[in-house]
Amino acid sequence: MQTTDIINVTTDDRICFIEMANPEHLNCLGHALCTTMTEAIKKAYEEENVCIIIKAKCSKSGVWSAGHDIRELPLDGDDPLGYDVHLERLLRLIQDIPIPVVAYVEGSVWGGACDLCLSCDMIVAVDTSTFAITPAKIGIPYNSSGLMHFINQLGINKAREMFFTANAIKAADALNVGLLNHIAPAEELPALLEEKILAPMRRNSIVSVSAMKRQFRVLSKAASSISAEDFERINAWRERVYRSSDYNEGISAFIEKRKPQYKGKAKDLDLM
Repeated sequence: MQTTDIINVTTDDRICFIEMANPEHLNCLGHALCTTMTEAIKKAYEEENVCIIIKAKCSKSGVWSAGHDIRELPLDGDDPLGYDVHLERLLRLIQDIPIPVVAYVEGSVWGGACDLCLSCDMIVAVDTSTFAITPAKIGIPYNSSGLMHFINQLGINKAREMFFTANAIKAADALNVGLLNHIAPAEELPALLEEKILAPMRRNSIVSVSAMKRQFRVLSKAASSISAEDFERINAWRERVYRSSDYNEGISAFIEKRKPQYKGKAKDLDLM
C-alpha cells in the first residue's frame, strides 16, 4: 500500500485502487492531488495492472470530489482550463492510458470531478450519489474537450441542461441517460464491481481490451472534428469569459462564501 497525505494506493490481483484521501478539502482537484494521481496512474500501468479504480474518501458532508480547486484558478487573464493545466493533463492521461479506468463513486460529484468521472472508461456509483456540473455558478468558461465528453455520453440536450442549470442529477437519472454503468446500495456496490467488472477484467485479454480502448478514443474524436475557424471562434468566446468581471466575481464570491452578483450580458460575447 502506498499512502500520501492526499491519496491511498492499493493493488489486489492486478487491480490498482487509487483513493483520493483529502476529504477535509473535499478532494478538490488542485495541483497537488492531480499531480500525485497522475504519477500513481502511470505507476499502476507500469506494474502491469489490468484495471485502475479511482475512489475517494468522502467528506463528512458526503462529497466525493468538489472538482476544481477554485482558490487555484488564475485571476490574471490566463485560461483557467487551458491545455497544460494540471487537471487537463490528468484527464488526458486517464483517457489515453492503455488499460481501463473505472470511477467508483460514493457521494456527490461537482464540477470538474464530473469530467474526471466521464474521462474514465466506466462509472459505478452508490444509488444515493449525485452529479452536478457547475461552471455557470462560478462564471467559468468550460473548455470544448470537457463539453464533448458530456455530449458524447449524455446527448446534447441533457448536456445543455446540466451545464446551463448547474442542477444536480441523481444516480438513477444519471444511469438512465447513460452517464453511469451500474448503481447499487452502498453495501452492495463492492460485490457488483467485482462481479460485473473486475472478475471479467482479470479473465480477459488485456491486449485485446487495450486495443479496443485506443479505438474508442480515436473514433470518439473522429465524430467531433471541427474546422480551424470554429476552433478559433470557440477560443474567442471562452477568452471573453475568463477576462470578464463575471469570472472574477464568481471566484471572489465562492471564496468569500456569498452569492455572486453577475453583471455580464449575453451580448458581451458578440463577435464579428
